[in-house]
Amino acid sequence: MLKVCIADDHALILDAVRAALLQAGDIEVVGAAHSGRELLELVQQHTPELVLLDNRMPDVNGLTCLRTIKQRWPQVRVVMLSASEDPKQIAEALDAGASAYIGKRINPDDLASTLRQVVAGVVYQRSVDDAEEPASAAAASGEPLTGRERTMLEAIARGLSTKAISRELWISEKTVKFHLTNIYRKLGVHNRTGAMRYAFDHGLVSSVPELDDNANSAAVSA
Repeated sequence: MLKVCIADDHALILDAVRAALLQAGDIEVVGAAHSGRELLELVQQHTPELVLLDNRMPDVNGLTCLRTIKQRWPQVRVVMLSASEDPKQIAEALDAGASAYIGKRINPDDLASTLRQVVAGVVYQRSVDDAEEPASAAAASGEPLTGRERTMLEAIARGLSTKAISRELWISEKTVKFHLTNIYRKLGVHNRTGAMRYAFDHGLVSSVPELDDNANSAAVSA
């Protein structure tokens, strides 16, 4: 069982997250907090494997909670769950040690599998070297692609859409986007075109079809 603490200042969201995780069967919610101070007490008490944390929290905000957890309990993975998808906020959370940053638009059915992937080390986590690079740098993180990510990269190299990849691999479109986000970050690119060109240049795939940059200029959520 994966031991998880969850925190959100809205009771409705907290209950919904708890219900989504309990349905998975292999995740145990060992604590639920409505404030930052309460969360830190729960982590002290239960030492969970993972904390799912809202960015906006009373008493102690989410970012401060994140930094405190990583300082006191560095083995605990922290995933930020937020309604905000501001790139600066995402980068700040990753720099502070978050293992992943998930938008609240995620399908509840995908939440448990996403957390499992975090524990498995699939999700991109910024390193010290990344934090020292300029924000505009497009350098690869050096973190290897997983087998699943390579399969996904080959699929987009064949020109498959998110929906087509979803059907071919029998996974949800949200999961496809989740993997693509990790691929873009690991390769140091911003969209499908960049990923495909990187893959071709570095021999990760055999061929890359010609694509229009403008048609593939979506951010990592594309």
